[in-house]
Amino acid sequence: MQELPVLFMSHGSPMNIIETNSFTASVSRLGETLAKPAAIMVISAHWQTKGTQVTCAAKPRTIYDFYGFPQELYEIKYPCPGAPEYAEMVRQALGSDKVACNMDWGIDHAAWCVLKYLYPQADIPVFEMSLDIAKSPQEHYNLAKELAPLRKEGILIVASGNLVHNLRLAKFENTYDEPYDWAIRADQQMKELLQQGDHTSLISYDRLTDARLAIPTPEHYLPMLYAIALQKADEGLTFTCEDIQNGSVSMRSFVIGG
Repeated sequence: MQELPVLFMSHGSPMNIIETNSFTASVSRLGETLAKPAAIMVISAHWQTKGTQVTCAAKPRTIYDFYGFPQELYEIKYPCPGAPEYAEMVRQALGSDKVACNMDWGIDHAAWCVLKYLYPQADIPVFEMSLDIAKSPQEHYNLAKELAPLRKEGILIVASGNLVHNLRLAKFENTYDEPYDWAIRADQQMKELLQQGDHTSLISYDRLTDARLAIPTPEHYLPMLYAIALQKADEGLTFTCEDIQNGSVSMRSFVIGG
């Protein structure tokens, strides 16, 4: 089977679910170029657990893990099937004693905000992998390395987060309000490190310029480490979006391989 690419997709504000903008257009365009996978595994910034878990429900629910947004958002569903057999494949690849099977968690907005544009028919089985809160950035990166064989098993691995993500300072009045200088600097530095393949510096993100403001908490940054860990030495990286939204949220997204 042909080896599938790996995606890092920024998801940003839930308003991207209903807005038409350059980010949502970029995801739609990407979806038109991708082969249809057997299943999709999303490594979600919005699912943090003790220990690593994967969703195993056959019919996962759409999770509305956001508050205070227009009612229209809460009426949208992403009725994809689950992928319990592929979730079990991941458990076996990593060691079933190291990865728990979760029947309760569904598809959170880090997943369906992106998949709504990537595969709007919602006809591909989807499951999620959580972020273990006890793991260091290096340990997340090392775990991701073990997922490499799954790319040849028809599983499209989608890491969903944001490189720069500071909601406390976000400007919600206008999606494309003027970005903060520190957000631009941090996003640009990460872009250059990604282009250079400097994974060591990206793992040690706390040493990056403006990291305190750009990455005040790690959950949106960590999925990116899963994506780059799966990059082979001869694989290129293509940016599909380079926006900054709400002044403080980088929508930088990229494809590895393919």
